[in-house]
Amino acid sequence: MREIQAKLKQNQDQQTKDTHKALQTMSSMSSAQIVSATATAMNKATAAGLATLGLGTPVPYTNAVTAFWPTGLQPPPQDVKPFSQPVYVGSGGGKSHPTGNGVPESAAISAPPPPGPAWEGRAIATHKLCLVEFSAFMDLQQDPESLSASDTYQKHMFVHIGPVSYSDPVLESVDIRQIYDKFPEKKGGLKELYDKGPQNAFFLVKFWADLNSNIQDEVRAFYAVTSQYESTDNMTITCSTKVCSFGKQVVEKVETEYPRFENGRFVYRIQRSPMCEYMINFIHKLKHLPEKYMMNSVLENFTILQVVTNRETQETLLCIAYVFEVSSSDHGAQHHIYKLVKD
Repeated sequence: MREIQAKLKQNQDQQTKDTHKALQTMSSMSSAQIVSATATAMNKATAAGLATLGLGTPVPYTNAVTAFWPTGLQPPPQDVKPFSQPVYVGSGGGKSHPTGNGVPESAAISAPPPPGPAWEGRAIATHKLCLVEFSAFMDLQQDPESLSASDTYQKHMFVHIGPVSYSDPVLESVDIRQIYDKFPEKKGGLKELYDKGPQNAFFLVKFWADLNSNIQDEVRAFYAVTSQYESTDNMTITCSTKVCSFGKQVVEKVETEYPRFENGRFVYRIQRSPMCEYMINFIHKLKHLPEKYMMNSVLENFTILQVVTNRETQETLLCIAYVFEVSSSDHGAQHHIYKLVKD
C-alpha cells in the first residue's frame, strides 16, 4: 500500500510540475503570439502540461427536438465540468411522486408538465427572458448558373444552442469565482455585473467548436451570428458582445432589438449579424494551426461575454460567459450549459 501511495504522489507531483511549466510559457504570450506559433516551437514539456489544462469532456449536441441525453443516460457531472471544482446541484427538477389519491405511478409520470415556462431551470433563461437559439456560422452563396440547385448554398455551423425543451436536463451550477480571471474586471466587468444582479440571470456555456468546414472558398464566405430570445414582457433589449483575450476586452459589439408579438409572446430575433474582422481573422488563424492541442491552448485564453439588458431600465436580463475548446467529435459542434452561482 505504501508503494502504491508513493507512486501516486510521484505522478501527481510530475503532473503539477508540467502544468506549472505550461502556464509559465503561456502567461507572457498574447493570443496573436500563440496563434502564430508553430508546432516546432512547442516543446514536449509544454505539450504535456497543456494536456492537463483541458476544460472537460464534451457532451454531444443532439438535434433540435431532443434532449442533450436520452432519459436515464445523463453522464456523470465530472465528465463535463469546465473547471476542477465542487459541484453545486441546482434546486428543482426532482421526480414527481403520487399524492396518495389513487393515481397510478405511470399516470403521474406521463402527466403534462406544470404551468410555467418550458425553459425554467433547464436553459439560459429567467422569468423575464429566454435564449431560445444561438448559432455562429459561415455560409456561401455560389453562382447559381455555375452549379446545380443543390450546390448553390453551403453552410457550416461553428457553434449552436437550442431550441429549449421540457426534456432538457436541469442545469448544474458552477461557482462564478472560478472564471473571474477570464473576463474583464474593470467597470462593467463580470464581477461587478454579478454583484449588481439579478444573480439568477448568469450562465456559463462551454462550447466544443466544429472547425471542420467543407466550404473551400472561406475568403468569400459570410461569417455571422444568429440568436433568438423570447419574453412575456414587451420591451426593447440591448445585446452587448465582448470578445476577450487573457481576460481583457479586445472588441465589443452592441445591438438593439425590438420585439415582435407572436403566439402570445414577444420574440426578439437578431438574424445573420455579421462577425467582426477580428473574429474572422481569429478563426482563420486558429484553423491553420497544425495540432488540435495548440488550438485548445489558444482557446484557453479566449472568451466571450454577452450581456442582454432592458434598454429602458438598464436591468440585466441575461449574462452569458462563453468558453471554448475544439470539437474532436465527428458529430460537429457540442456544448454544455451551467448556472453561475456564488456559494
